[in-house]
Amino acid sequence: MKKIVLLILITLLMIDLNAQTSESKLYNPEAVAKTDIQNIVTKANAEGKHVLLQIGGNWCSWCIKFNKKTTENDTLKNVLTEKYITYHLNYSKENWNEDILANLGYPQRFGFPVFVVLDGKGNRLHTQNSVYLEENKGYSTKEVLEFFNSWSPTAIDSKSYPSKVRN
Repeated sequence: MKKIVLLILITLLMIDLNAQTSESKLYNPEAVAKTDIQNIVTKANAEGKHVLLQIGGNWCSWCIKFNKKTTENDTLKNVLTEKYITYHLNYSKENWNEDILANLGYPQRFGFPVFVVLDGKGNRLHTQNSVYLEENKGYSTKEVLEFFNSWSPTAIDSKSYPSKVRN
């Protein structure tokens, strides 16, 4: 009986490790991020979306948690897909992407993950410290949804706010 329990535990551990390995490939240290971001900005502009840079690394458990939350929660996934094009910008010893981060105002000062919203022209609109999106040992659906909606193209479009006629 002990051997069966041990075998089950080993199997579960291996399944968990395989899941972590596949999820930990979010960030590509070999990517030419500057070119990738330029291409994504062009695509976002054409589609009327913003760019969401998720900055972190495969070493960052909170980065993996955020990605999991936004890909497994249908509400968050739908809003993210509708309003943004996402790019995972690597920050690791293999590639710090220092020049890009300098141009973005050093968002790494907030820790990881950190999020930068760009408009369809590549202008930085907002840098989001992920601490404000946390809840317990994960992320708050409500706070993440508010973040996504608050920096969407519609949210910052003057046409969304009709001027009041003054007498």
